[in-house]
Amino acid sequence: MHQPSSTPRPSIYYRYEVFAPWLPSAHPAQARQQVVIVGAGPAGMVTALELARHGVASVVLNSERQFSQGSRAICFTRRSLEILQQVGVAGRMSAAGLPWRFGNSFFRGQRVFRMEAPHSEDERFHPILNLQQQYLEEFLHDACRAHPLIELRWGNQVVEVRQQPDHALLRIDTPEGEYTLTSDWVVDASGGRSAIRSAMDLQMEGASYEGFFVICDIRVDLPLPTERLAFFDPAWNPGNTVLMHREPQGIWRVDYQLPRGETPEEALRPQSLRERIDAQLAAIGHAGTPWEMDWCSVYSARTLTLPDYVHGRVIFTGDAAHLLPIFGVRGANTAFQDAQSLGWHLAFVVKGLAGPALLENYSAERVGAAREIIAEGGKSTRFMTPPSHGFQLLRDAVLSLSLSQDFVRPLYHWRTSRPHAYSGSALNCPSDDDALFTDGPARGAPPRNVRLGSDDFLLDHLGGAHGAGFELLVFGGAERLSEPLQQVVEAARARGLPLRVLAIGAATAVAGADATLPDADGRCRQRWGVPAGGAAYLLRPDQHVCARWLTLDASRLQAALHHLLPQ
Repeated sequence: MHQPSSTPRPSIYYRYEVFAPWLPSAHPAQARQQVVIVGAGPAGMVTALELARHGVASVVLNSERQFSQGSRAICFTRRSLEILQQVGVAGRMSAAGLPWRFGNSFFRGQRVFRMEAPHSEDERFHPILNLQQQYLEEFLHDACRAHPLIELRWGNQVVEVRQQPDHALLRIDTPEGEYTLTSDWVVDASGGRSAIRSAMDLQMEGASYEGFFVICDIRVDLPLPTERLAFFDPAWNPGNTVLMHREPQGIWRVDYQLPRGETPEEALRPQSLRERIDAQLAAIGHAGTPWEMDWCSVYSARTLTLPDYVHGRVIFTGDAAHLLPIFGVRGANTAFQDAQSLGWHLAFVVKGLAGPALLENYSAERVGAAREIIAEGGKSTRFMTPPSHGFQLLRDAVLSLSLSQDFVRPLYHWRTSRPHAYSGSALNCPSDDDALFTDGPARGAPPRNVRLGSDDFLLDHLGGAHGAGFELLVFGGAERLSEPLQQVVEAARARGLPLRVLAIGAATAVAGADATLPDADGRCRQRWGVPAGGAAYLLRPDQHVCARWLTLDASRLQAALHHLLPQ
């Protein structure tokens, strides 16, 4: 029998709750499920919340009975917060986290590069927010527990998945024994050590790097701003790299690279940890400052992905689908984008709005995103942890030159995670006016936010509480949508397609639109590249652009909808 720990994890700043296990004896009748999600980490819970937004129920299984230990993912990007806004937890994240936008790289005591993440008054969220993963999981868990379409089962470990043509049969172990559960679809969000992936003998493609890093969460009082700090070749750790981040609750995250040949077991000895943390504090001018250890672990950099995320009735997402380097805050932030994409693709299949072939698009798009990240993240990883003598020579040359030469300093840039643009998506309308625009989010790109008031932004009016589905943004001053255009919209809705029309730029309510937003100062038009004559954008349920027109009529909208979801 599966017996997960019932002892709260130790922490000097977070109080862990141990949840009661879900036991089969209390639920003798097991109905067939639409979706079972394996793993209640960030990827699993965001997937469940996205499915629920689209009206699809899910059961979330977690082998443990409490949230994950340690800070783990701590840096969350603006796009991640926009995704979390859709599922209702971005407000709590912003209230609890520490925002920042600058990153500093040091060599031989000199700051040789300062990264500045772009930010404008049109953004609701800062470029990056620091918050320990336990808090994120707590907020997501509360949102899941409050939703009637999501059932959480703690202490449930999947031991086998057997697939049939139209369903999967899961064998699940609990503290009182096993039971079986049938589901139309299984989402594996169980993380990098996925037992399901291993049992299916699925191989990832990419590279693993030899270098190891120790992660330490320490409580220490340092009079330093919330900025990313990177130290190259410090005297106490020659040839290696050290990273530091401020976290909430008086915690600092310290990541330091191990000397070649040192084992993780050796590195995690208390004496080794103390000597190295003391050495780093001394190196930044705070020798002797008292500190307390909360949690530590070891990781290695990997750039790996499955070549396909859909295998019969099992779909992979998050770290179960790919293993990406942490440099550039790519792990959890990529998982949110996976979950947002999977949520609407799978929901449309479950609801019969599209056939299972639509899931091939989820796989193609997200595998493409992972490979783009691997290409970019690999550059950062090779700079942080040179994998060969040649790369070491190159990095040493950059370090040395950066003391006096400005032109090499941008090579320190860690290529921060950014949302993937689905520019080659099969869902993009091939006959729109994308090529005629000179600005604005291109076909396949994520949306651009716009400040509408002191605490009012364009993305506040898309999705979320306003519904989940496709959204047609019509820019211009017309008093009403044309009758043929309204007929296309109503026909799409009649066959179950969620489609909402938002008119932007009219002084009064536009007939035929679900909502109207003024744009008296033209900020929306400018940010979205709309010319004087007006324009229209069609957004997918994940808010990425799938079509845009300088002139839109009923036939063009009908063609785009047919291309997206053939009748």
